[in-house]
Amino acid sequence: MFANIRRRIARTLLTAAGIAVGVAAIVALLALSTGLNNAASQFAHLGKADLGLFQADAADPVSSVLPLSLGRRLQSQPYIAKVTAIQLVLGVVPRHPGAVVLGLEPTGFAARQLVLTAGQLFSSGTVDVGDQLAAQLHARPGQELRLGHRTFKVAGIYHTGLSYEDQGAVVTLRDAQMLAGRTPQEVTTFAVDLAPGISQQTATRRIQRDFSGVRVIADPAQAVRYDANTALISKAVLMVVVLALIIGALAVANTMLAALLERRRELALLSTIGWSAPQLGGLLLGEALILSLIGTAVGIGLGVAASQGLPGALGLAGYVTPALTAWTIGRALLIGILIGTLGALYPIWRVTRMRSVVALALT
Repeated sequence: MFANIRRRIARTLLTAAGIAVGVAAIVALLALSTGLNNAASQFAHLGKADLGLFQADAADPVSSVLPLSLGRRLQSQPYIAKVTAIQLVLGVVPRHPGAVVLGLEPTGFAARQLVLTAGQLFSSGTVDVGDQLAAQLHARPGQELRLGHRTFKVAGIYHTGLSYEDQGAVVTLRDAQMLAGRTPQEVTTFAVDLAPGISQQTATRRIQRDFSGVRVIADPAQAVRYDANTALISKAVLMVVVLALIIGALAVANTMLAALLERRRELALLSTIGWSAPQLGGLLLGEALILSLIGTAVGIGLGVAASQGLPGALGLAGYVTPALTAWTIGRALLIGILIGTLGALYPIWRVTRMRSVVALALT
């Protein structure tokens, strides 16, 4: 089988390259999709709250718009202990368009979750920067940082343990509203802490009953379903998988069929000396699998490299970190095996029905 693969090395390499491109796209998109899911799930507990409230028909958390007056109505409910408004802003950090800027009320419980490692808590006209973003920007207290069309003084550096917060920044609610072009009466979301003894399920039912037009996110799975970006990437992954299977299988089938036509005399002789149809089919299947696995191995390496560069190229480096898991690599291997198997089906059908006498006559 290996000798036959090496027989037409140029054709083998071209076929393996086609498979590699498809597998690389699959690995990169799967890693990005997993990273986006992880990032979206963190929106379920902004400010380490029990619940997050967003606009019901918004495409994703960042585009949500809620009236600020809703906070007072929520705070009056007996099953809610604390409420704080949050404004999310994207695309205002220089060279880091994916970094999330949070607008918080300095006296709210979400702001008190920031662990300052340098400087002091933010106030109007100042900004606290996450330690990961600060390292990238070489920012420290006392320096100036331009966000959008405004310049802020860095008041402090903080750490929360949440990647999108530590790779972002925090300003006052009003400053964030101005950066986002929102009025003082509009915010993105409300972080909610529940009263003792109230479960998330009970509070969710009551909020959805008492307040129309809001979506309650209580767990990471809900946040992932809510974010349109993750749904789009998931559909793109499925489309790429299908295309890779079709194109890869056709490439393998074309290569194996060409090899079959070139080797009719050899295969006929093997049939004449006693090789059965299943043995001949197994020979072609083995060659097809070797060919597809070569392309898959190269594709996995390319996909890993691409997944590390995609967030930066798409401006999502501050928002999402690609997550390569064993299951991602496993799925790529399974797809490679499936490409080889599907691509070998037609050549196997041809060789198992080939008459040795006819094949010898044709050669």
